[in-house]
Amino acid sequence: MAEMGPVEMYVVEFDGYRFKGEIWPELERLKENDVIRLVDLLLLRKDRSGALAVLTATDLGMKEMLEFGAKIGSLMAPGLEGDEAYASSVMAGIQKVSTGHIFSEAEAQKLAEDIPLGTAVAVALIEHRWAIPLRAAIGRADGEILSEEWLSPEHLMELGRIAGADEQPGLDGGNGHKANGQNGN
Repeated sequence: MAEMGPVEMYVVEFDGYRFKGEIWPELERLKENDVIRLVDLLLLRKDRSGALAVLTATDLGMKEMLEFGAKIGSLMAPGLEGDEAYASSVMAGIQKVSTGHIFSEAEAQKLAEDIPLGTAVAVALIEHRWAIPLRAAIGRADGEILSEEWLSPEHLMELGRIAGADEQPGLDGGNGHKANGQNGN
């Protein structure tokens, strides 16, 4: 399988009747520059009467989607023992994407139950292609990625709050313990 970049999931809610046409052109621009690839998109729109419209899209061909499913399955396998368990996990991943999409009709219907009338929801899996050469360079330098995490603005604000509290004098109360509960030594 060709190398894949990290995959991020976006869940976006819209007032169902106020699409401005700005998102798709930006996705296309990013795809044309090989910055991202749309692994899967599920767009659900529920009108004010409850009628549901469903749109799906992907940049992956069927072969790539099946390879992606196999990769997903193989990532589930390390906690299992034996070659049969590994093969079973890989096959489960392939079966999951056998329709050419990751999101199934049943998942779309389940999500639709929670969408308010007059609302649209998009769930997108986006592969970050820009990261592939960076990962390769890390590998060539004998580096090992120990963790990959996306931090939301809320996470960054919390990290900033913690760092700010650690730097303020007098927060240890004179007992050698910082405000966050860690020993000040």
